Amino acid sequence: MVVWTVANQKGGVGKTTTTVALAGLLAERGQRVLCIDTDPHASLTYYFGFDSEELPTSAFDVFLLGKEISRDKVKQSIVPSEVKNLDVLPSTMALATLDRKLGSQGGMGLILKRTLATLEQDYDYVLIDVPPVLGVLMVNALACCHRVLIPVQTEFLALKGLERMMRTLKLIQKSRGQDYRYTIIPTLYDKRTRASLDTYKKLVERYGRSVWNGMIPIDTKFRDASNQQLPPSLYAPKARGVLAYQSLLTHLQQLAEQDLS
Repeated sequence: MVVWTVANQKGGVGKTTTTVALAGLLAERGQRVLCIDTDPHASLTYYFGFDSEELPTSAFDVFLLGKEISRDKVKQSIVPSEVKNLDVLPSTMALATLDRKLGSQGGMGLILKRTLATLEQDYDYVLIDVPPVLGVLMVNALACCHRVLIPVQTEFLALKGLERMMRTLKLIQKSRGQDYRYTIIPTLYDKRTRASLDTYKKLVERYGRSVWNGMIPIDTKFRDASNQQLPPSLYAPKARGVLAYQSLLTHLQQLAEQDLS
């Protein structure tokens, strides 16, 4: 089972779009996919047509299980999407209270890792959408993944958010005892603007081979797909943004072979 955490400490950079797009492509290829929404705003959850406040259980209930985690209890909170091979562990606003309620309890940073251990035989890929805030949710998502995917909007201010994210990775990897594997994904690229080109060049200058050598363009089909609550590849399979995500997925799957070795 390959686990990717999609994270950045700046909002609006394409985290949820990246999660959904990659998950949709994987599901189309016959992979069993689980999307986990750990953002209290629940954008990923709503994308797939679920109102988490109306669901009987959610990711919040999984965190409350603590040491009582079991496959059967976790599966009670997972819901199948309308997309074949793609399930969702939905979010809820209650997740925003986790740091206050449970953040000081021992072992809270490993809840998701223990959760995924119970699902090892159920899924081929897990993608985790993370809130742009350093807390127990991000710590959990980083502790259980094989690779961190960091979408970065190709505009100057997004570089500052990336710097914060990199500091967070360094901070957490000290306690983890090993370096994180990560891929920086340039998003919202507009080839008509100098700002996009300059930002992309700065990304490569600063982070080298950690930057994917392509970019995700601005594509109105992404918005249209979300309105239809469909992964972009199902809504507009020939869209330029979808073709870019196909290329990204090929790259990430090649890296996954190294990550699991």
